[in-house]
Parts: sequence; C-alpha cells; structure tokens
Amino acid sequence: MYDVFMGGIDDFPGVVIQDIIKKTASGIDLAPSHLDLVGAEPFLYQAKFPSGVLSEALASVKNQYSHIFIDTPPSIGQFVINGLYASDHVIVTLDSGSFALNGVSTLSTIFSDIKDGLGKEIRPDMAIFSRWGEGIFPPTTSPAADEKKDLFSRILTIFSRPAEPAPEDLKSGEEFRHEQERLLTTLNVIKRRFPSVYTVPYSPTVYEAQKRGMPISHFAPDSPAGIAYKIIADEVMKWN
Repeated sequence: MYDVFMGGIDDFPGVVIQDIIKKTASGIDLAPSHLDLVGAEPFLYQAKFPSGVLSEALASVKNQYSHIFIDTPPSIGQFVINGLYASDHVIVTLDSGSFALNGVSTLSTIFSDIKDGLGKEIRPDMAIFSRWGEGIFPPTTSPAADEKKDLFSRILTIFSRPAEPAPEDLKSGEEFRHEQERLLTTLNVIKRRFPSVYTVPYSPTVYEAQKRGMPISHFAPDSPAGIAYKIIADEVMKWN
C-alpha cells in the first residue's frame, strides 16, 4: 500500500492496487501494508486531492468484489481520512477501557470536519467492543480457573462453611462492581450513538490465531470470539 499511495506522487514509479493484491489461504484477497507506509503520509499533501488517493486507487477494482474492508491505523491523520472518504459504511472498533467514550467524541469531530471540508457525510453503522470482559472477572475467580476445578473441589466448596472475606477481598469486590457498572454505562452510551453495537468476549484464541496468521473464522470458529465475529459478519454481509 506504500507503493500505491506513493504512485500518485511525482518522481515515484506508478503502482496500481492490482499490482500488489495477494491471494490468501482464507480465500480473501489482501492488499498488504508495511512499516514504510508511515513515511508516505507527508507526501500525500502533494497530491491534487490528498483525501481521495485511496478512493481513486480502489475505483479500478471495486466492481470485482462484493465487499472491500479498509483497516485504518489507530492514529488520526490522512490515512484515516482516506479510509473514511473511500467507504460506504463505517465500523468503529473500541476496547473496553476507560477512554472509549473519548475516542468516540474524537471520531465525531472528524466526521463533522469531513462533512464541512469534503462534503461527504459520515454516519457510522456499527460499533464493536473487542476484548469485552478482559480484566473484569471477580477477584477470586475467572473462566479459566473455573474450568480447572475438579469434582472434589466443587463438592468441598458446596459443603464447606464459607470463610469471612478479608478486607482486601472486600475492596477488590467493590472495585469489580464499579468496573461492571462503568462498562454497562459505557455500553449504554455507545448504543445511543450507533445503529448496531456488538461485544466480542475476551479470548486467548484471538491472539493464537494472529500468531498463526489465520482469521478466527478458520482457526477457532466455535470459540466465544469466533461465534461473536460470525454474528457480526452475517450482518455486514447484508450491507450493499
């Protein structure tokens, strides 16, 4: 993609997106990126229409595909503006951290600037909370720990007299409840701003799939994250 973006700049060899598209084992064609892409952004301002470089590059292949997904970097700049300008639909990905709402406010400002400066109205169609639930399990348990409990341990838990909670346990429990309330509040705010909102549960299988260079749909489709992404994909595939 570095070569494609630089292909429209004077003194650089012309490269079209057809030249870089690669076939993958998943059946999805990929236009790969590289760390060099970071160095292309300053040159985009030399283009006649800096915000439309990607849109122009995709024009020659968009009729060959039912869907084209544009993965923009997390930092705000010309690459994000190019991605938004070239898109018919917008998916905003968020994590469950405390700054999620700040990120949405920043994006809203960018959408407004694009409308004022470029005349295109951006209306996000979907928000996805990734790694939902990471780090919010009760202090004394976790899904992985519960799975490892044997039958004897469970019986002992049932018939044993519960111990009095220590002060640090009470504090941890209160923090856990506050975190649950914060997540619920954040989720409700996001639901008022987006037509569709999905949560993808935290799952180590996502990282395993990334290390193997495979989509979760092929590596672990029946995992909690795989099932969640399948539901999201089914909705996206209905978009025109």
